[in-house]
Amino acid sequence: MAALRCRRDPCGVICIILTYFSVFYADYVVIQYVLIPAYSDSVWCTLHGSVFNLILLLLLACHAKAVFSDPGMVPLPETAIDFSDLRSQSCKHTCGWTVCSRCETYRPPRAHHCRVCQRCIRRMDHHCPWINNCVGELNQKYFIQFLFYTGMASLYSLVLVVSAWVWRIRSEREGDSEKEDEESPSKHLIVAHYIILLVESVLFGVFVMVIFYDQLVSIITDETPIEQMKNRLMIKDRSSASSSSSNATTSQPPNHTPHTRKPKMALLREVFGRGSVWCWLLPLHSSAPTVGGISYSALPDYDV
Repeated sequence: MAALRCRRDPCGVICIILTYFSVFYADYVVIQYVLIPAYSDSVWCTLHGSVFNLILLLLLACHAKAVFSDPGMVPLPETAIDFSDLRSQSCKHTCGWTVCSRCETYRPPRAHHCRVCQRCIRRMDHHCPWINNCVGELNQKYFIQFLFYTGMASLYSLVLVVSAWVWRIRSEREGDSEKEDEESPSKHLIVAHYIILLVESVLFGVFVMVIFYDQLVSIITDETPIEQMKNRLMIKDRSSASSSSSNATTSQPPNHTPHTRKPKMALLREVFGRGSVWCWLLPLHSSAPTVGGISYSALPDYDV
């Protein structure tokens, strides 16, 4: 399914290509124009190169997991569902299940339809073109890890470029003018690579850190951006309705299923797994959240 979505969404394919190009370009500049010229005679060259490439390896692994993992698609029914069944309608209101008119099936609580994937996703956060996939219940962990390692790589490359640039300025001041004239063509090329990598590191670093913070806030508050938007619209509708009618203040909005607030650590463990906290940094398969489960049918449970 992930491969099919990659072929159908041109924007997602372009973003993935741009992501891999940026990663490999940063690795090339750091190794070829930063570490080798500045630290070739020191053990720091091997150390920095190993750590930086390890971060990039984890970045690519988390990105691949986020791209090709199932975000939590609601299974489609094998046969057509009769939505006029009163028993199904009563269960829908009591259990929080709703009907998706596009998928023509029932969907569990907190599931939303994605127009790009053309499927309903459990606890859908948003559709991200950088992974060409939805961020949902089952791959949010890998997406956050991808953001984390992208921020680390951006910060690391930023520090390496600045330190190498300072080293190059000091070495040029200590050298003679003839040596500077001989190295002037390559010098301009190196400076161009430095500037491009600095801009790339700052742009991607700030961008992913903002999204990373937003993801953590949505986990801790137990509200996805879609749910936050719906709640704001409900509050706005309530305030406008209360000004016109005093009876509207006690009315409940339809299809709104409140969920119980949980401790912050419990919410984090539902996303990152119930193992060691150190395992949260690795793109390993974690146990699925127990509340609500991930094994569900296309129909809500109700007594016949």
